[in-house]
Amino acid sequence: MNERPNSLHASDIAHSMHPYTNMRLHEEKGPMIMTHGDGARVYDSEGKEYIEGLAGLWSVAVGFSETRLADAAYEQLKKLPYYHSFAHKAHEPSIRLAEKLAEMAPEGLNRVFFTNSGSEANDTVVKMAWFLNNGLGRPEKKKFLARTKGYHGITIASGSLTGLAGNHRDFDLPAIPVTHLTSPHHWRWAEEGESETDFTARLLKELEDTILSEGPETIAGFIGEPVMGAGGVMTPPEGYWPGVEAICRKYDILLISDEVINGFGRTGAPWGCQKYGFTPDILVTSKQLTSSYMPLAAIVVNDKVYNAIADNTAKLGTFGHGFTGSGHPVACAVGLENLKIIEEKDLMGNAARLEPLFQGGLRKLADHPLVGEVRGVGLIAGLEMGNKDTKEPIGAPGQMAQKVVALAAEEGLIVRAVYETVAFCPPLIVTEDDIAEIHARIGRALDRALDWARAEGLL
Repeated sequence: MNERPNSLHASDIAHSMHPYTNMRLHEEKGPMIMTHGDGARVYDSEGKEYIEGLAGLWSVAVGFSETRLADAAYEQLKKLPYYHSFAHKAHEPSIRLAEKLAEMAPEGLNRVFFTNSGSEANDTVVKMAWFLNNGLGRPEKKKFLARTKGYHGITIASGSLTGLAGNHRDFDLPAIPVTHLTSPHHWRWAEEGESETDFTARLLKELEDTILSEGPETIAGFIGEPVMGAGGVMTPPEGYWPGVEAICRKYDILLISDEVINGFGRTGAPWGCQKYGFTPDILVTSKQLTSSYMPLAAIVVNDKVYNAIADNTAKLGTFGHGFTGSGHPVACAVGLENLKIIEEKDLMGNAARLEPLFQGGLRKLADHPLVGEVRGVGLIAGLEMGNKDTKEPIGAPGQMAQKVVALAAEEGLIVRAVYETVAFCPPLIVTEDDIAEIHARIGRALDRALDWARAEGLL
């Protein structure tokens, strides 16, 4: 066991189980302990400064030191620290936040159900779809369509919707009826010589063929992230989302937009569905909703979904679902203040204004020998490590992305390795100077990784 004088370090190794972590490796390596944050930067227990290039986990829109959110939480804790929303109970923060989300959501989405996380939200969406279809006398309409490389959470149902092998292996998932369709990532999945237009057409044909094969009367919903995040930051090909929407409408299939990462300006538009020209029946949001200062997620639905659910609750006498922390007053108070800050500081506009600078600087790295593809939109991006011609990994699968991420940390930049991709998603408060520094630090990390790869005989 690797112990240091820092008792927190030793205690973490002795007692903590970390998510998304090789626990045996952690016993040897131990944690990077973060102590405080300031704006777009965080600091570890050794005093080292980092630009947080992933906004925590795609989520801290307003930065790491926004005292207005701390004040909002404190004031609510003093006033009403907790109350639930079961059986006709309510409190002002959840009422006001639901009202605000209905105002901000795409047209037609106006009813809100709160959960504690995006995983719980997507799990709830599955149950909502089953509940409303049973109420409508369609008990066979229970299957879901999702995409390979999509990420929708890690509970039993949401983890089943997720299309990543690492989230399925040895968890016995998928555990609900779900079909995973081809990931809409042209560079990786297009056939030789296939144009983006032809690729879109093939994926839409695959969707419709799957619906017809399974039976439209058995398909409850199609779920997708407008821009796929945790699977590697994949932007959709032109025409993909309007085509998906048209097919879902044709066969009466609920269209669910997972905006847990995409929402509140991340893509350069308020919502990812608006960026790509479609209107969902259900929208799921979390992460930037409170800048992750408090756990909170929201499901926003249209009248069609709400009325079908509400009618069934009238038949049964209740909607037998909810969480102790659903619409938690402190989380909702923080969410309200967070959305005020996003609007007052025009952080959604900031993402749109800085998009050319952020994306342009990363695209200058496209010629780097380690980089297979650069992709992104707004303030979210990915550098896929690999051979530009064969698209094969350099070294063992995932090895190069992990090396670049480790070296980036040494350079003072936190980014994330997602399979072969180095992912970026900085706080929405970033400045031009922050972006220039992100570009400089990742450039140095790539050059150091290249030297290492050559020394190891990988190139």
